[in-house]
Amino acid sequence: MKTELGVALRMTLVTLVLTGLGYPVLITGLAQLFFPSRANGSLVEIDGRVVGSELIGQGFGRPDYFQPRPSAAGADGYDATASSGSNLGPTSRKLRERVAADVARLSGENPAAPGPVPIELVTTSGSGLDPHVSPEAARWQIPRVAAARGLSVADVEALVAIRVEGPTFGFLGEPRVNVLLLNLDLDRRFGRPRGGPA
Repeated sequence: MKTELGVALRMTLVTLVLTGLGYPVLITGLAQLFFPSRANGSLVEIDGRVVGSELIGQGFGRPDYFQPRPSAAGADGYDATASSGSNLGPTSRKLRERVAADVARLSGENPAAPGPVPIELVTTSGSGLDPHVSPEAARWQIPRVAAARGLSVADVEALVAIRVEGPTFGFLGEPRVNVLLLNLDLDRRFGRPRGGPA
């Protein structure tokens, strides 16, 4: 019995050191060495001040900025400490009512938009913090953003085209547009509108 207990305790200790300490330290060190920006949260800085992360969606409600997917993370959405979906299913009356209200709001705010409201602009992601929209959802918003900023549609279309990211490694996922980076591009290229986010 003593022999078996000794072996079990040694195995537990070795496993704890290897998987609980050694492996995390090794992976953290390699990440810091080869991918320091990603390892530290892909933070976006403007003039030395952090304005967000490339990996975390945030809300933009003004007409002169592109809007992301809605968020169910936290009480007011876009709460990075409360990442979650709404858990409302297709038979949920609350979900249907919210989506219908969002469709009506977006249609009213985007009268010159081509076609119906893209589904992702009225549905939340699983995390509630998706920083991307599809190129189609970004293009759908171009007339509103261009009009609110007094720009030509062609100028805003060109900016969206530059910001489209292809699938990871050329085959994983779908083309996408990072909303935060696109809005920062707008401010860099055309100036920040009065009262716009810093």
